[in-house]
Amino acid sequence: MLSITENIDLLPYGQLATRQWLLAQGVKVYQIDNALKTKKLESLARGVVARPGVPVEWQGVMASLYRLFESPVYVGGASALAQHGLAHYIQLQRVLDIYALQPAPSWLDKLSCGVDFQWHRTVQIWDTEKLLAANSLKPVPLHQGSWLLASPEQAYLELLAKVPSVTSFEQADNIMQSLVNLSPRRLDLLLHGCKHVLAKRLFFFFADRYQHAWRNKIEPKNYDLGTGKRSVIKGGSLNKTYQITVPEVFNG
Repeated sequence: MLSITENIDLLPYGQLATRQWLLAQGVKVYQIDNALKTKKLESLARGVVARPGVPVEWQGVMASLYRLFESPVYVGGASALAQHGLAHYIQLQRVLDIYALQPAPSWLDKLSCGVDFQWHRTVQIWDTEKLLAANSLKPVPLHQGSWLLASPEQAYLELLAKVPSVTSFEQADNIMQSLVNLSPRRLDLLLHGCKHVLAKRLFFFFADRYQHAWRNKIEPKNYDLGTGKRSVIKGGSLNKTYQITVPEVFNG
């Protein structure tokens, strides 16, 4: 059996672990308790520990979630676009959009990392198998680990799924202006894997407005855009092409 010191070495500085993870590595309960008493470990929240001396920032939290969870946990949506430099107004916010198939761990909002973690379930947005096949999640290196970041193509579709409840119509439109270099191949795979009909209709609506070079390489008819009218903006004007209500100023 490894000693607690040897097992602590498996936990990088600046990252965290749960008691369950440590137990799965072969650490005994009494060893964890002794490590906390002797300050070889410090408690961040109930059942969550880290090595002292280096603060756990949000990147360390994401790297830890990547290690702790079986399915991908990643930075997506508006936060991913900000990381790619494509949504400058979002960088002023202290919200980190985390996307995952499973529910958020109960301890996440107990952490003090200088950001508010906003957890989004992917079950209503993505077919997980098709999302993974799109190779749209990239690891970002971190000391002794990495965290996952969604591609701009994926992140924009995730952002559109939050219009207008979180992101305004105008903000989504502004972001599309900067999406000059999207990959048609990745967009094709993601649009086939996206289960959110309204996000896909909005995507093509905004894409039609700016006609970036990639737009001619993807056709709406190739994807499931659902049927019937959908309301985006209450009291808005109906866009006949995609059967969505949009602000009057955008329709024409």
